[in-house]
Amino acid sequence: MTPEPSVSVVVPNYNHGQYLPRCLTALVEQSVLPQEIIVIDDASTDDSAQIVEEFSRQHPLVRLHRNPVNQGVVYGANLGLQLAHGDWVLFAAADDFVLPGFMEKSLALLRKHPESALCCTIGDWHEIATGMNWHVSVGMGDQPCFIPPARMAELERKGQFYIASHSAIMRRQPLLDAGGFLPELRWHCDWFAITIASFRHGICFVPEPLARFFIYPTSYYKSGSRREEHRKVMRAILDLLLTEKYRDVEPFIRESGAMFLFGKPMLSVMLRQPAYRRFLTPAFLRKNLWHITKLALKQFTPGFAANLYFRLAGYRAKTTPTA
Repeated sequence: MTPEPSVSVVVPNYNHGQYLPRCLTALVEQSVLPQEIIVIDDASTDDSAQIVEEFSRQHPLVRLHRNPVNQGVVYGANLGLQLAHGDWVLFAAADDFVLPGFMEKSLALLRKHPESALCCTIGDWHEIATGMNWHVSVGMGDQPCFIPPARMAELERKGQFYIASHSAIMRRQPLLDAGGFLPELRWHCDWFAITIASFRHGICFVPEPLARFFIYPTSYYKSGSRREEHRKVMRAILDLLLTEKYRDVEPFIRESGAMFLFGKPMLSVMLRQPAYRRFLTPAFLRKNLWHITKLALKQFTPGFAANLYFRLAGYRAKTTPTA
């Protein structure tokens, strides 16, 4: 018998006390529970700690770790990897939540494919400022399945691949082997670690929208991507991929055009540095330019029109998530 996957849920939190009850309730009400839920509070000044302590009194699997001073998101993610006792880890943002059946369906698939780097589901995304709602990862499969690295690259070239990280239960060891969450990659450190681990081991996929993700104007990524430092992060990603440590997965990432989602900043960095031009593959250029175009059009498209487009263009799963 394959042993039951042991899962630690890590919830990084900073002043998100208003969202914590929703996030934690969704986790403790799953039909299959994780081994533990660790809330890493990054020196919040609101009532976050009291809320978590109340939850821990009612649900012993919930425990609180408080940083004495604010350390930032990346520090919290790496601390979560250290504190987790499970072989598998879910990083659940305090302002997002999972839907009923998430843990049960994900673990059922991981039990069959323990060699996977992770198991993810379709992601249900909501942009607060515009009211836009779409699904990511639609088209990766019609049935719960294991996707090996070569098939991942094939789907990526077709524009049908995306790992919704907020829905990903990740095997801890491949994340550590990938270097953990590298501080120099800032708001893209999770993308890098997950991508490296996945192209080394393959992934499991549940074709249902079972995790909800909210995009806020003040999110870590949104605020960081507007800074000049963003190009420095792009260069750091490319430099790492050119090192010996990641030589095994670099061809998958390069030939599939996986870095298209970094848009115009990544294209600009690749064009300026000769060493980076090897990544300017037909797949990357095609997908990157279309992505840049879509982002430009999105700025001028009303929310209702965008939501209609998402439905007609296949950016919505056939099954609709429940709140």
